[in-house]
Parts: sequence; structure tokens; C-alpha cells
Amino acid sequence: MNTGGKPGTVPYTVPIGPVHPALKEPVMFTFKMNGEVVESVDFAPGQTHRGIEWMGMRRNPVQIVHLTDRICGICGVSHSLAFARAVEQIMGIDVPARADYVRTIVAELERIQSHLLWAGVAVHELGFDSLFYLAWRVREESMDVIEYITGNRVNYGIVQIGGVRRDITEEQYPRIKRCLTYYRDLQDKLFHLFMNDASIRMRCRDHGVLSREEAIKLCVVGPTARASGVKMDVRVDYPYSAYGDMEIEPVMPDAILGETRGDVYDRIVVRLVEIGQSVEIIQQCLDHMPDGPVMWESKYPKLLSACKKAAGEAVGRHEAPRGEVLHYVRMDGQEAPATWKVKGSSYSNLISWPVMLKGEQIADIPIIVASIDPCLSCTDRVAVIRGGRREVMTKEELTRLSIEKTRRLKG
Repeated sequence: MNTGGKPGTVPYTVPIGPVHPALKEPVMFTFKMNGEVVESVDFAPGQTHRGIEWMGMRRNPVQIVHLTDRICGICGVSHSLAFARAVEQIMGIDVPARADYVRTIVAELERIQSHLLWAGVAVHELGFDSLFYLAWRVREESMDVIEYITGNRVNYGIVQIGGVRRDITEEQYPRIKRCLTYYRDLQDKLFHLFMNDASIRMRCRDHGVLSREEAIKLCVVGPTARASGVKMDVRVDYPYSAYGDMEIEPVMPDAILGETRGDVYDRIVVRLVEIGQSVEIIQQCLDHMPDGPVMWESKYPKLLSACKKAAGEAVGRHEAPRGEVLHYVRMDGQEAPATWKVKGSSYSNLISWPVMLKGEQIADIPIIVASIDPCLSCTDRVAVIRGGRREVMTKEELTRLSIEKTRRLKG
């Protein structure tokens, strides 16, 4: 990694975004450069804020599940599962065991397709388009099985409060198992193509480094945290659905490579290995699928009536492909929730960009930005504008406002 520009060069500013060929979603970057080297970076999301929380607080929880599926087009079940878990805790619902297993299978299929989508985007940013086409072609197998199970390739609509809308029958097992065999046979090939290619290694090794200390300080989550040596995974640390019955260990780069550097290369390794881990989790679910119903209450009028009587607050969590997704819900016996707040995993990870990018070459910006697998649609928040001027709040101010709001909500 470079530490500065050429002697005598004059620093200059390079704006990138909000629309740029290297950006798959809109975000505005402002880079301060010294020659070809990044001295500092600032970024401004906010171009895709859609007011989903505002809409949700004017609907009942059964209707909100449909909205949660549309927070993100790639990890929809992550949000619907986290929201449903929050409401279920408030209502004291004991989700049927079979529904928990179905939820886990769909969540892990989503992890497979999300990681493969990211892998394709990552090598595309490196100019390796033949590998990009391969990654996206093999991704189709998981998308086909998701459609086979849920009826949809995107916005699956499988989760409902108290369970799932559709069961997975034994007649469907052979098709799912064929998908698992497909990825088992591909695992070594994919790992070899991504990890043993000289150009990928040169472009990714020791670039975009995020140390373990910085990862903890910035509270990053998911593969980004694990690639920096932070051993955390909600599925393991706070088991839910069927994960408590599974044999799972957080995927760490030192277990595969013998060391942890916290660079782009390590982030690739973690996600590729997690694809194989998801395959084995799905296999375990199929092998130990319990009998029974898939809904706590199958009649929707009764379910809705119970939702409207619920009062209390809870947090629903899920280890999404990008890391922990968190939904806070407070209900007070009315039809709509009193409060609903969503924290997507990228909301925690974006702040690591300035650390990763400092001292890097301008040509490495796209792959470093892509290495955290950013999702802006489930991250964006509204900017504060007063008197025609945008305000930037300090950490202390945000902490104070958060405490004040929590006290106000609790009455």
C-alpha cells in the first residue's frame, strides 16, 4: 500500500458518483488525492431513501412483512425474518419447528445467491469479465431453487409472522439436493479460479486493509468483520430458527489461509467458503426436518387480530449475507406499530471505507468499495437540512439524540 503521492504534487479533489459505472447503487464520494494516491475520502448516501419505515408505521404487522421483503432486492428474506422475529417476541409466539427449518433453508439459499452475485461484481471491478459471467451463471442454480420453493426469484414472500407461507415437501427434496450437489462439485473450481489467479492476488492482497482493532472500533459486521479477524456471527452467538441445531462455526480467514490480513483478498475467501457452509447447513436441515405445521395461526383474520392486541417492544436479528440485520419494533395495542426502525448490515459497514481507502491507488477504489458488498437501498437515511444547509452531526450528538428518543418512546 502506498503512503503518499509524488514529492511536489498538488493535492486535488475527485468526485465519484452518485452515478458511475463502478457503482451499482447511487452514493456520492469525494476523494482528496495526492497524485494517484487517496489521502482522504468522504461519502454521502441518501439518494435511494424511500420512506419504507414511514409507510410501515401506517400498516399492520401482517402488511409490513410485504414491505420488509422489498427493503433490499438481494436479501429480502433477511429483513422479513428479522421483522417477524421482533413481532413474534412481542406477541409471545412460539414458531413451529418445521417453519424454523424452512426459514433457515431459504435464508441460506439467499446467502449463496448473494455471495455469488457479489463475487461476480467484485471480479467485474477488476476487469475479469469471463469470471464475472461464470459466477453469475452458476448463481442461477440457487435462484431457480428459490423460485421452486417460494414461487419468486426476488421478493420471496415466504416469511409470515408466526411461520412461513409455504412448506417444503419431501417431493421437493430431490431438486434441492441436486442444487447442493451442484455447488459441492463447483466449490474447488470456484476457489481455485478466485484465489489462485495471479491478477486477483496482485489486485487484492494487502489492499483495502481493515485491521481487527479498526473493525471492532467501527462496529463492522458480517464477512467484513470476520475477514478482519473478528469472530462474530449472529447464527452462532445468538442461535435462532434452526441454527441452534446446526453445526456452525464462523468462517475465519486464518482457518483457511493460516493468517488474517483483513484485506480484500480475505473478504473474498470468507464469502467463498461461506457458500460451502450454507450448502452443508441446508443439507442438515433437510436431513433433520421435523414434522408439524408451518404457521402458528393459519387463519389470517385470527393472526391479524392477535397482532392488533400486542403490546411491548423487541429487537429481531438475523445474520444476513452482509452481516447482522436488526429490526426494532414497539407495539402498543393498536393496528400499526408505534415504532419500527431498521438497521441494515451495510449501515454498519460503510463507515469502514475511509480507513480502507486511505493510501490506496485511485485504480483500486472500485474493488475496495465493492469488497464490503455494499447495499445502499437498505442503508439510506434522510439528510438533515436546516436553513438550506446540510448538517453533519457528531457521534456525541447522535448518541444524545438516541438516548432522548429512547426515553421518549418509553414514556
